[in-house]
Amino acid sequence: MQEDHWSTFQQLAKRHGLDCLGVTDTQLQACAPYLQAWLNQGMHGEMAYMERHGLDRLDANMLLPGTVRIVSVRIPYIPPSLLNEQEPKDFFAQTLDKVQSATEPYISLYARGRDYHKVIRQTLQRFAGDVHAALGEFGYRVVCDSAPTPEVEIARKAGLGWRGKHTLLINPKEGSFFFLGEIFTNLELPMNQAFETNHCGECTACMDVCPTQAIVADGVVDARRCISYLTIEHDCAIPLEFRKAMGTRIYGCDDCQLACPWNKFAKPAVHSDFEARHGFDHANLLELLDWSEAEFLKRTEGMAMRRIGYKRFTRNLAIAAGNYAGAENMEKSRLKAKLMELRSHADDFLAEHLDWALGELSSMDSGG
Repeated sequence: MQEDHWSTFQQLAKRHGLDCLGVTDTQLQACAPYLQAWLNQGMHGEMAYMERHGLDRLDANMLLPGTVRIVSVRIPYIPPSLLNEQEPKDFFAQTLDKVQSATEPYISLYARGRDYHKVIRQTLQRFAGDVHAALGEFGYRVVCDSAPTPEVEIARKAGLGWRGKHTLLINPKEGSFFFLGEIFTNLELPMNQAFETNHCGECTACMDVCPTQAIVADGVVDARRCISYLTIEHDCAIPLEFRKAMGTRIYGCDDCQLACPWNKFAKPAVHSDFEARHGFDHANLLELLDWSEAEFLKRTEGMAMRRIGYKRFTRNLAIAAGNYAGAENMEKSRLKAKLMELRSHADDFLAEHLDWALGELSSMDSGG
């Protein structure tokens, strides 16, 4: 590729706020044994699409025939309003304390604003469109957690960081609180050197803090135990063995990242779309339980949270109610009354979770 073309590519990337990008080839087979072993052990749970695509996700030509390069980008998502007020390590430590105290519903930091799929995909589409306009022939396909790709391995090969013990990408200058996106292209861009060094060392902070011990080995997460999976992907009843550990997490879980020492280098988001909507950074359990399905759909419009639907949302709130700590007697009475109200017209699926929550609240009252 001509040097002036590559310079144009980089300039356009910066114009779209894509300062952190790398380029790799399509040779992704190195992670095949690990992916296959994970699938063979059923650790993907109900995520049937993981098994359906299997090792095909390692073939870039399945997404775009003729692909010769993959551009990987990382985009931070912690709102500046949170990170600019204090040191990142202090913010994350305080957030972890709040999560573990179970005094309010917790929504994962990435999911409080606009749906990241839309934000990143639109950004990458605009960037790729400008590249096409400037350089001519530029076949491409934009991906952001929307197609079967090994995005962490792609990012590692593109030099953006290493895979941490929690399986997420970690960058030594930015930590791990960022999204990944990819552009598959037929343009022979110059490649970056792969990130070969793992800097986790002997640290096991992410493994130790996981409420359900879902990180079963270095770089291996059993999705069936993961709270992010349970609150989002899992469409059935929450297994009894994990309900107490879920605390008041109603959408996702950040504990492994909040505890990671590398996130003291976390950078704030450049997209205002990631600012929290509807007070989701300080959600109130009783108010959320009051939402009808119509209200849920209205409040979560354009957000990633909407994808779990009202039934799973209410299921998660019921578990949170059963784990709610620190409430005054009056608030606890209102909480039980609301659960009883929901119970009066719930189907068997929700009724079982509501009954569990009522039982837990009664147990608190009796000191059990």
